[in-house]
Amino acid sequence: MTRGEKGLEKSVASKSLEMENTKKQGNLPNPLILQSEELYEYILATSVYPREPEPLKELRKATAPQPLAYFGTSPDAGQLIAMFLKIVNAKKTIEIGVFTGYSLLLTALTIPDDGKITAIDVDRTKYEIGLPIIQKAGVEHKINFIESRALPVLDELLQDPKNEGSFDFAFVDADKVNYWNYHERMMKLVKVGGIIIYDNTLWGGYVALPEEDVPEKKRAWRQSTIEFNNSISSDSRVEISHASVGDGVLICRRIC
Repeated sequence: MTRGEKGLEKSVASKSLEMENTKKQGNLPNPLILQSEELYEYILATSVYPREPEPLKELRKATAPQPLAYFGTSPDAGQLIAMFLKIVNAKKTIEIGVFTGYSLLLTALTIPDDGKITAIDVDRTKYEIGLPIIQKAGVEHKINFIESRALPVLDELLQDPKNEGSFDFAFVDADKVNYWNYHERMMKLVKVGGIIIYDNTLWGGYVALPEEDVPEKKRAWRQSTIEFNNSISSDSRVEISHASVGDGVLICRRIC
């Protein structure tokens, strides 16, 4: 065995022991997917915050005092979403789950001036927290906000054949138990070659833990997320990439 191989073996053994000790102590993972908060802060400070548009900074700060602020799209995930919007030259998009509108605003800032976003959420009051910032940024005209549960709206859209394959991009950050129901409808609404991104698909790292190590109140959504991830992995209609940014994003490209 070479010196390098010995070093690798020692590193793997040390990591295995660390993981075993963590399990024995019953420690739950850091809410960040990256298990080093310092590394995550480095990424934000070096690559994300310096390039974050001012309206997004303002909306992020306006969201921070909210009790459910963690519902908002993380800025590093937002940066990735914006890049995909540009790669596919998205003009017509759909968003399920809006909260205060961070991902909605970044989409509106990214697509052309005549682009359109169908944004669906059950709670307009949270959207109105970010609305003044959206208005100040001059992009409200691109947004059609619909206060409703998403499935009835999606089914209504599909009643018009013109909507099939008409969307370039979709972002889903809503109730995990319905992710597969949303996916089946996205497969009809998003064009071949279009992108669909699902948020929170690593669920704070809980998807990789035994159920007994997961807080009881998180188990149902953890299980829904695991089942969704497995279903997407087997879906031949899409190419996928699972990225460990934010709380995990599952990126799908429709191919048929």
